[in-house]
Amino acid sequence: MAILNITYHGMSTDLPGEVEGILDDGEIRKIAVEVVRTGGAPGLQIANLADDAFDGFVVDRFDTPEGGERIYLRPKVPFGVGAGATPRPAARHGSGAATAAGRA
Repeated sequence: MAILNITYHGMSTDLPGEVEGILDDGEIRKIAVEVVRTGGAPGLQIANLADDAFDGFVVDRFDTPEGGERIYLRPKVPFGVGAGATPRPAARHGSGAATAAGRA
């Protein structure tokens, strides 16, 4: 089981219940559309949300130190990229551990 966090138009919320951690990215996006439409996401209700509202969004999955899982549905954003710069390829999330030596 996992906690799902949805970020949309500058708003971010955790769903009050957990979702199955084995769901694929497409299923996560479909669940998010339905939950936002019906008001199941605290502080984020958009009754006429388009079916494809989350199609370009990234699904990040992280294991928590307590042994749980968190899933983040968020817009794809090239953080730290200035005008005319080329974004770096997305990092792969393995164990969740990053080291300063591994960064370019």
